[in-house]
Amino acid sequence: MAVLYNRISNEELKKRLMEETEPRTTVSFYQYFPIQNPQEFRDYLYKHLSGLKVFGRIYVAKEGINAQASVPSVNYEAFKSFLYSIEPLNGLRINIAVDDDGKSFWVLKVKVRDKIVADGIDDPSFDMSNKGRYVNADQMNRLLEDPNTIVIDMRNHYEYEVGHFVRAKEVPSDTFREQLPMAVEMMKGNEDKNIIMYCTGGIRCEKASAYMLHRGFKNVFHLEGGIINYANQLKEEGLESKFIGKNFVFDNRLGERITEDVIAHCHQCGKPCDTHTNCKNDGCHLLFIQCEDCAKEYDGCCSKECKDTVHMPEERQKEIRKGVDKGRNIFNKSQARLRPRLNEMNGLSSCSGE
Repeated sequence: MAVLYNRISNEELKKRLMEETEPRTTVSFYQYFPIQNPQEFRDYLYKHLSGLKVFGRIYVAKEGINAQASVPSVNYEAFKSFLYSIEPLNGLRINIAVDDDGKSFWVLKVKVRDKIVADGIDDPSFDMSNKGRYVNADQMNRLLEDPNTIVIDMRNHYEYEVGHFVRAKEVPSDTFREQLPMAVEMMKGNEDKNIIMYCTGGIRCEKASAYMLHRGFKNVFHLEGGIINYANQLKEEGLESKFIGKNFVFDNRLGERITEDVIAHCHQCGKPCDTHTNCKNDGCHLLFIQCEDCAKEYDGCCSKECKDTVHMPEERQKEIRKGVDKGRNIFNKSQARLRPRLNEMNGLSSCSGE
């Protein structure tokens, strides 16, 4: 019987990845389609993709598939052929990473979820097939020049902070389920305007466009393939980028540069910077923006308290970490606070991104 789960430690897999010399290609794709038995489909995917030495994070649900993966370049055509052999995925658009070092993932994880995008929608009349119209890069640029167009960024604040389209409106929340009703509320009175939704790879804005239509909006568009596909089309067609800055990505890279503009700032000293990192303190792992100078000063940590912690003996660090729930530990600049803050840890102050 084929092994359908990884049995090697993360540390060993990371080490193997860094020692790899063969090039890898980072890709992402999604497709909304009905899956009757997600667990069976999950096992089928794992068996074939692990055989191709694919790493990555793949979610399967009754509503479809959402994937980010790293594929050995020599196996890319075989990988593509395998996906296309699955009828609902035949002809699937596969987004190729824009700024790729091949070190995005080091293990294959295929998980069954209730939904591939948690949306909070419980209305049985909601129809995902009734979605907004696709726009490509050229159409996106033209619509952005139309004063009758409203552009909505359906990503989280920490993604918007480092890069976004000109004129894009941020929906100030870090969960998609909260953003959907918020977007509807923000757009009240604009039911007849052109509304373009966009996200990283297309999966969130596609569902958001269907939700906006469901709630009575008329001229709803969404950027096909998201920012990743947009950036690749710019290169292919020699178009001007209306997206400025960096595109946040959910893998080990934490970002890919689209333009040279740096529109964010270090969360510790305020210098222009758009490099995301996770606090090196294993009891924190706060996602925040840190410049090179602060990385040296704080040893890659978000605060003096965390820096002090990482220099303690490992046993003491484990004792401090015990019982700490990091949750969605993200520096949320829009709310000028950390969310969630860590509990006081044995006399140490809570981590701070300021």
